[in-house]
Amino acid sequence: MSRDRREWKTRDREREGSGTVPGMSRRTFISGALAAGAAAIGHGLIPGISIIDLAYGAESFSFAWISDTHLYPKTLNTRFVEKAERAINDVKNMKPAPDFLIFGGDLAQLGDPKELQLGAELLDQISIKKHFIPGEHDWYLDMGETWGKMFGKPPWTFDHKGIRFIGLDTVSRGPDYWTAKKMTPAERMGHMATLDGSVAGPWAGLGPEQLQWMAATLSNWPKDKPVIVFSHNPLYEYYPPWNFWVRDWRQVHEILRPYQHVTNIHGHTHQVLYNEIGSMRSIGMLATSWTWPYPPEGVPVLTIPMVRVDPGDQFDGVGWGKINVPSSGKVAYEYMMWRKDVYAQSQVDSGTGDNDNQVLSPRVADRP
Repeated sequence: MSRDRREWKTRDREREGSGTVPGMSRRTFISGALAAGAAAIGHGLIPGISIIDLAYGAESFSFAWISDTHLYPKTLNTRFVEKAERAINDVKNMKPAPDFLIFGGDLAQLGDPKELQLGAELLDQISIKKHFIPGEHDWYLDMGETWGKMFGKPPWTFDHKGIRFIGLDTVSRGPDYWTAKKMTPAERMGHMATLDGSVAGPWAGLGPEQLQWMAATLSNWPKDKPVIVFSHNPLYEYYPPWNFWVRDWRQVHEILRPYQHVTNIHGHTHQVLYNEIGSMRSIGMLATSWTWPYPPEGVPVLTIPMVRVDPGDQFDGVGWGKINVPSSGKVAYEYMMWRKDVYAQSQVDSGTGDNDNQVLSPRVADRP
């Protein structure tokens, strides 16, 4: 284990308690690298939204992230709408307003145009620039036709105040299992809306054309300047049975390897999650809809699991986060939630789902 990682674990355990569990702070910080010579502080106001302030040189700015709203029509379910509305109102009330909003996928639950239209109407309340990447729940009813017309299709890229931003499509290239099975669009969408993907298989991936596009997009970018990559799925092998990965993640990392300060911000996992591979730091963002359980094979070694949530409280298990980047280039990421006990203090408290026998430990890949 590196010195930085040892120091991080030590600092975390030495912080004063929150008043409920001695020795453990309500805030847990994770160190990484985003931009040498940068200074940043983040603000958030959610459920499921993170407001991130970044600076490169003398220019600082903020942007907002919302994802995984999983909207049903209001006639069927208003709980998810209420939480999305709360996040949206928080963004609207930011002063100063963030420079732009990233929506990280799974706006809809079953890809219904009515669900997507509802999401668009809610997000239209935010007047700042918006950029969209899709989730599988948005795509597989009509293979992205409605999504593309309403929000455009990734990949996309833009530069903003010294940082190159890239938005990826990790969901549209699932192997065609539906034609041979003569599935209707609704049946296909139903299978894609399940967590384990037992029929859909390893649908998450970028594909050769998008990999080539990403390499070309970065070819003229200085290796020492920061890159932030947005994706719905995490860009590493976290837990393939739930498509908590992209199947061509090794190729992704080969492309990103030369760049010294890479941050991947992703949705899909609905949980507190942090990982480091090489120079890339991956931050899993919370959802506005619900929390997923942690996989049974463990979490990345630097992740401190969130405590189990109260199923009777629709706002439990969601919250907001901060990223602080001092001049040293280290990143301190801070999760904030609407509860006193955020992080699991013992094995029995760990996890966020209904698996009472879940034992969390580092992933197989991270074990000695």
